[in-house]
Amino acid sequence: MKIADLITWFEAWANPAWCESWDNCGWQIEPGVLQEKARVLVCLTPTLAVMQEAIALNANLIFAHHPLIFTPPKSLRTGEAIAEMVRLAFTHNIGIYTAHTNFDQVQDGTADVLAQILELKEVTSIQPTQAGLGYGRVGLLEPFMTLQELLTAIQTRLAPPNLIFSPSADLQQTISRVAVLGGSGASFISAVVKSGAQAYLTSDCKFHQFQESRDRNLILIDAGHYATERPACDRLVSKFQSLNLDWVQLSQKDEDFRQFFA
Repeated sequence: MKIADLITWFEAWANPAWCESWDNCGWQIEPGVLQEKARVLVCLTPTLAVMQEAIALNANLIFAHHPLIFTPPKSLRTGEAIAEMVRLAFTHNIGIYTAHTNFDQVQDGTADVLAQILELKEVTSIQPTQAGLGYGRVGLLEPFMTLQELLTAIQTRLAPPNLIFSPSADLQQTISRVAVLGGSGASFISAVVKSGAQAYLTSDCKFHQFQESRDRNLILIDAGHYATERPACDRLVSKFQSLNLDWVQLSQKDEDFRQFFA
């Protein structure tokens, strides 16, 4: 399959026109690869490490969740990461394409995959955007779990390096309704409370947002940005593999490299 055909297929599923006004979905760099057979490296974030990996693997498309360019740079200068990415992309004929908030909303997107990992039932969007689309997912646990069991399931299935949860929560409390949203989801706390969820799995939550959730009787669970979004990248690889691409692989160089001092 040619790269142009792959992008046409993807955009019929997750249209970049659905992305938020502050976002930058779609082509980041297109150095003239549209008619080439797709050799795709899927990643969460396009970094120099991922670019070097793509070069070593002879990939011609980096398909990323996070945009390389959020706002137009005022200049491109030697020594700057984006400038170096652009130089390498054109030198080695590697395109960079991003699916961000459009991918967050769709079936089998970032939130949907989290809901599937936790095996939630009767799933709906936390914040619907249009027919069949929306941010986050909320659903029922069947069977119900204690909070301790839910935290253990999250740790086992997502393997976050550091799992944070509301400190006043009762670990033996029965949890029946859970909300999930991959990436930075604190701005959806009010919508989650209205959904009736008892626990909310997301990431990048600040001190005061944990306080707010406690005061609103919501157990906030922060598993980190990488752990909550990386599974959707893995699912995307499986979808691409079903299209019989020439080659597709999940990046091994966009790992969560942070370390947490015990």
